[in-house]
Amino acid sequence: MDFGLHLGTRGAAAQMDGLRALAQRADALGFAYLGISDHIIIAHSIDSKYPYSDSGDWPGIDTGDCLDQLTCLTYAAAVTEKIRLLTSVMVIPHRPAIQTAKQLATADFLSKGRVTAGVGVGWMREELALLSAPPFERRGAASNEYIEAFRTLWTKKTPRYEGEFVSFDNVSFEPKPTQAGGPPIWIGGEGMAARRRTARLGDGWYPVLRNPRHMMDTPERFAAALADIHGFAEEAGRDPAKIDTAMFAPTYKLGAADTSADRWAFSGSAEQIAEDARAFADAGLNHVLIGFEDSDLQRSLDTIEEFAKEVMPLVG
Repeated sequence: MDFGLHLGTRGAAAQMDGLRALAQRADALGFAYLGISDHIIIAHSIDSKYPYSDSGDWPGIDTGDCLDQLTCLTYAAAVTEKIRLLTSVMVIPHRPAIQTAKQLATADFLSKGRVTAGVGVGWMREELALLSAPPFERRGAASNEYIEAFRTLWTKKTPRYEGEFVSFDNVSFEPKPTQAGGPPIWIGGEGMAARRRTARLGDGWYPVLRNPRHMMDTPERFAAALADIHGFAEEAGRDPAKIDTAMFAPTYKLGAADTSADRWAFSGSAEQIAEDARAFADAGLNHVLIGFEDSDLQRSLDTIEEFAKEVMPLVG
């Protein structure tokens, strides 16, 4: 198992010096992935329910701050050398399909093949409407076409695609991404639709540990959901062993040993967190993205350093 750092495009990571410092520190400490979240425009009033909190409230509404994900990703590529660059996750319908394919291909080309595209269908109806995206109720179908179109553009000499939401012909799409076949595509989401999309279209599955409707907070729950994906992959004629696995764990908190019955995975002492990592690895998980978001840059840097020195050596 390896580990990554997840950043929102606000707070300490929303400044040039902060993003550079966090990306370079993670790179130097041996983190495998740098994940960057995705919002473009925030409505003043949001009725949509955030899937990852019990109340349904989204914490980012307070300020409305958000830098563009793909611009931040490309900047991070310029100031790092080894760490893989992950959209964590990119809301597929936020941007036109051809434009998105070009931006991801460009980032992959300039980073010498270090981009992984974590993608999801989105939850905020208001933001999708502001961006003139496909209808909210059809965002899943549109996202499927976008993924197919990405791969067509990234791999075909004379790409053509005809769908309900994406169509193109008579185009040249060059240069291709550095990675053969284009950036790996990790499908975000925890529910059955995301599991089926992963099985049919994904190079990997990338759920969040804490979704009150689809909890992935134990190795057993994760393994059961992964078994669904493997079954769907076999039905689709794909090899389940070729589907990578990752998870975003926003519950990380290093401190004293926690023996309470309601302890979250990836919280407590270094030994407990390492034990969680090993248990999830045995359940089939390959990569864990830890949430290190903080408004204070030095505190974020200290947290990254602490994790690398106290937890990572215990996992091996």
